[in-house]
Amino acid sequence: MEIIMPKMGESITEGTILKWHKNIGDKIEVDEVLFEISTDKVDTEVPSAVKGILTEILVTEGETVEVGTVVAKVDGNKKNVAKNFDSKSTTKDKPKEIIVEENTKLNTSNIYEMCMPKMGESIMEGTILKWFKKVGDPVKKDETVFEISTDKVDTEVPSPVDGIVKEILVAEQETVEVGTIVVKISSSENPEEDTIEQKEVKTKQIQTEHATMHDVIAASSNIENRSTKQNRKNGNSFLSPLVLSIANKEGLSLDEIYTIQGSGLNRRITKKDVLKYIDKGGSQLSKKVVVQTQNKGTKIEAGFGVTKIPMDNIRQRIMHHMVESKDTSVHVSAMLEVDVIKIYNFINSNKDRILNENGIKLTYMAFIAYACVKALKKYPLVNSTIDGKTILQKNFVNLGIAVAMEPNGLIVPNIKGAEQRNILGLAKAINDLANNTRNKKLSPDDITNGTFTITNYGVFGTIFGTPIINQPEVAILGVGTVIKKPVVIEVEGNDTISIRPIMALTLSHDHRLVDGMLGGQFLKFLKETLEGFEPNNF
Repeated sequence: MEIIMPKMGESITEGTILKWHKNIGDKIEVDEVLFEISTDKVDTEVPSAVKGILTEILVTEGETVEVGTVVAKVDGNKKNVAKNFDSKSTTKDKPKEIIVEENTKLNTSNIYEMCMPKMGESIMEGTILKWFKKVGDPVKKDETVFEISTDKVDTEVPSPVDGIVKEILVAEQETVEVGTIVVKISSSENPEEDTIEQKEVKTKQIQTEHATMHDVIAASSNIENRSTKQNRKNGNSFLSPLVLSIANKEGLSLDEIYTIQGSGLNRRITKKDVLKYIDKGGSQLSKKVVVQTQNKGTKIEAGFGVTKIPMDNIRQRIMHHMVESKDTSVHVSAMLEVDVIKIYNFINSNKDRILNENGIKLTYMAFIAYACVKALKKYPLVNSTIDGKTILQKNFVNLGIAVAMEPNGLIVPNIKGAEQRNILGLAKAINDLANNTRNKKLSPDDITNGTFTITNYGVFGTIFGTPIINQPEVAILGVGTVIKKPVVIEVEGNDTISIRPIMALTLSHDHRLVDGMLGGQFLKFLKETLEGFEPNNF
């Protein structure tokens, strides 16, 4: 196995070998420090992710090489590793690789490999949010095995077969490319294999943990660099990747870590020191004191003043796509008010009947969706996308309806072929999409190939907003809450003041294609369609 100079941060391109902790011919355990490096961000020890024999050192102490350069080679061959252990040793003393080899009997003929599914044309990776099964558990066909998150949707993934979970290859919160094998399911079960399979999975989990350890170091390198200067007087300020990983999981700040008395070489803080400190109740995470300020009511952590909340995968993706949309489209927003008295009266008179007959809660959204479909058919450029210098005008309407999903934000499933539905059909489709979204039952087809989006921020009482275009579409309609307002209307040629239910509609459009004239015409048509609603059209 080749050991390379690790990448300790996005801007780090090289590292210097400070010290080798092993010599050629030495045996190495998993987690044991192999060498120490220095970069312009951090000095750190690099532990071995495998057990084996150090056979070659290619970069000497004091030498600087690029990230990815092979610095050493380790022989992890099981037979060669076994030679370096007492042949009379007990099973407990043997390398994990040898234990697995001696006791595991895999029947690979009936193994089904489940991969990270492709949840849309533009989706290239997914994150495992949760495993619903563990190694050794039976699983039925269509029973949920794991839950994933992508930049489009969170969804549960069912098993395609009956069987036994034999191997889990991707840990929770780990992000992998589409097509990566994440779990293996056997259609037949040999109970004798369970314990050994679990041991094998644990070995893989250890390797995964070490593969991601450098990300922990990179994330904390800037803080560590500052804290290092402040704490050198307390002893050796160097922190190994393993110590940083444990501290990150336990919520220990770097300042707190440096209060720990190190027992290692040159008073270096070791894994045992940190675990001992945590066992004695020293973790700030377990002793967190939350106070409430009298002035602003903001909750803070005593002694810190700031609560750090890591973004989940969906929030990171939303952030990325919103910035991308602003950088791509020339956003222009136009707004007008609509008098929805006719729709208001129709809903109040018919909502109970429609609920009893169809099981559908009738809302303004079905009428707005219907009006949008008619407007898109009249002004098809609004139902287009831009491909370089080419306009792709769609002859169908896949209408996206933004659905609020706690706690992550909004997701936009589509009503495919919306132009083929009447108001009642659209109401049923909107109801189904909302239920499927909140119950995580959306299919990949539900969230792809949208042509126009409606976002109803009015459900939260918002009157007016300027929504961001859902790429690669060229427009999005924002719907405000319906409020009763005094308005001037003409009755038999005379102006009079009347209380009317008024709704504000905002169209954000990409000025590269949809200019002010087209955007204004589209909005005007929407207004006329909604205000001119006739019950016979339902």
